[in-house]
Amino acid sequence: MDWRALRRRWLTEPLYRMGRKAMPRLSSTEQEAIDAGDVWWDAQLFSGSPDWRAMLDLPPAQLTQDEQAFLDGPVAEVCHKLDDWRISWKDADLSPEVWAFLKQHGFFGMIIPKEYGGLGFSPYAHSEVVRQLSVRSVTAAVTVMVPNSLGPGELLLQFGTPEQRNYWLPRLAKGEEIPCFGLTSPDAGSDAAAMVDTGVVCRQEVDGIETLGIRLNWRKRYITLAPIATVLGLAFKLSDPDNLLGPDNEPGISVALVPTHLPGVITGRRHLPALQVFQNGPTEGHDVFVPIDALIGGPEQAGKGWQMLMSALAAGRGISLPSLSAAACTFTAHTAGAYARVRSQFGIPIGKFEGIQEKLGHLAANAYLVEAARRFTCAGLATDIKPAVVSAIMKLHATERMRQSVNDAMDIHAGKAVMDGPRNYLGNLYRALPVAITVEGANILTRNLIVFGQGAIRAHPYLMQEIQAISNADQAQGEDDFDAVIWKHLAHSTCNALRATGRAWTMGIFARVPSGAGAVAPYYRGMARWTASFSLVSELALLTLGGSLKRKEMLSARLGDVLAELFLLSAVLKRWHDEGRHDADLPLVRQCALQGFATIDRRLDEVLANLPSRGVSWLLRVLLLPPWSRGRRPSDRVTAACAEILLTPSIARDRLVGAVWEGHDSASVEQLERAFELVVDAQPVLDRIQQAGLEDWRVAHEHGAITDEQAEVLKAAEEAVAAVIEVDDFAGNELMRA
Repeated sequence: MDWRALRRRWLTEPLYRMGRKAMPRLSSTEQEAIDAGDVWWDAQLFSGSPDWRAMLDLPPAQLTQDEQAFLDGPVAEVCHKLDDWRISWKDADLSPEVWAFLKQHGFFGMIIPKEYGGLGFSPYAHSEVVRQLSVRSVTAAVTVMVPNSLGPGELLLQFGTPEQRNYWLPRLAKGEEIPCFGLTSPDAGSDAAAMVDTGVVCRQEVDGIETLGIRLNWRKRYITLAPIATVLGLAFKLSDPDNLLGPDNEPGISVALVPTHLPGVITGRRHLPALQVFQNGPTEGHDVFVPIDALIGGPEQAGKGWQMLMSALAAGRGISLPSLSAAACTFTAHTAGAYARVRSQFGIPIGKFEGIQEKLGHLAANAYLVEAARRFTCAGLATDIKPAVVSAIMKLHATERMRQSVNDAMDIHAGKAVMDGPRNYLGNLYRALPVAITVEGANILTRNLIVFGQGAIRAHPYLMQEIQAISNADQAQGEDDFDAVIWKHLAHSTCNALRATGRAWTMGIFARVPSGAGAVAPYYRGMARWTASFSLVSELALLTLGGSLKRKEMLSARLGDVLAELFLLSAVLKRWHDEGRHDADLPLVRQCALQGFATIDRRLDEVLANLPSRGVSWLLRVLLLPPWSRGRRPSDRVTAACAEILLTPSIARDRLVGAVWEGHDSASVEQLERAFELVVDAQPVLDRIQQAGLEDWRVAHEHGAITDEQAEVLKAAEEAVAAVIEVDDFAGNELMRA
């Protein structure tokens, strides 16, 4: 007996049997979610040794001439038509003029190819449109993003029959049809398998002709655009009791297009999601009959609805809410920085107080990081991948950082931001936060079950192959497949353990960095150290816990946080590289990197503190977390440097927040920007006057006792002071007058 036979008998076969016992039983819903989408940079991070050159060589997301023209033209024009105060508090909807404009210019068909009458935009252009609309009106942004994200358009493009595409896509592109998608029901939110909405295959007479079709009954809620939709994408459980489609009488979750004018369809009622007035409401259907070709993809796609939805969501979830979040993070950084420079207390701008600077530093770093991640994700989507795990990371962490940024900006603005009125540019954004946190996969579910749970299986170099081998019904073939991969896995794990230990004990000093890294080389070394540590901890957590890891949600969530931080910091390094490696932006990179490394250190420490196998936990702590190489938070000096970027006009500030301000003609933001410019220009004058006493200058001016030069100085100072007072005059009288 040769050594390979001995290896298989005494090592591979026992490991195979252990794997079959430990293998978690995945529900069909879980399996379809895992199978959906593609792996991308997440696979590099799971490997423990990312290829940084591949990341940097990925072309940055860019707009075509047509896309830029659309942003400069129709997008800018519709932004000027949006009055968020009137939309939210008077009309409770977009104006008829705006609705007509959105339809006329193809805003609902951005993802639809030009051959069907759509705009055929890239993911980056789609993202840019949503980002710019988000700054002006959450209602407008949500109205545009939904048809272009999870909805019939994306599903038809991926799975529709040629006949369905030719009929529906031109109508959707022109706005002749307004779509919505019904998934959530009173009985089923995250657990789609629990839905009780049904469709029964049957025959029914239609216009005197016996027709094969489906009789539908449903109750859905929280459905965006449902009150005004003309066509409903509907998820339901399909049954075929008479085997009219084939031998399977319970095909399962399926998706159909249902015109809302059909008898039995009920729409029109509205929800009010956290006082946001985008169209949202419940829909019901009672004995609604549709022909069998209403199934998206035709009868061949019966029972494949959940996989279809997960595949569609894998792309859209990485664009829509991350774009809104990036806009919010940048906008709050811009306005909070300007306000902190304009507003004075105790005779000095509040931005000079360290407590405010701490908030401003976080705002600046969040704005840099979330925008970097948005661009990086769009660059990946441009290569025609559908990164399921990365999209989940983006939705979760972009919205969470938006929540932090909006809260920090509210703290800085204080009373100005809590008095409602037409000039309150933060209040409605603050109210919208719970919506972003909840929709497209609630953040608690995404963090605890999806990011690491799905990522560990899909993105790991070998785990998916091992699971498929173990799950093989043919045990002999399964053992062969398992034997072919398990030894590669063990060799990879051994190398990674050595790499992780060496980098932890040397703080990654000897890790390779890409050429031209320059000032950010230490952060590449830190990333190399932590990716190796994450990969090793993930391996041993999976080994010691097996299938029970999916029930250890808090452990899974912490490991998911580490994966997310590594992805977000990768995006930060790529942004710095793509923008030209400016030294002025280094405080932002340093703040993001050190904050991220500290979070990774803390999360790994928490994983090891709660890992059931205490021996493995102790060993990993010795190998990976020596006391001298723990992650430390950014210093106060770095945070203050980030804050200063927001407080002082500069090219670095323009790179960080200028793009959101451009074209924003809201009166309140215009006031703030004007006051910011005047205060900065007049600061030397204000300092001189403050030393001499403003009132003394005024008295002297009244008696003609100052020079013309001093009079000009006084005029400039008073103009700046008046602008500050105008910005701060934010009483509830605005609300009463409205």
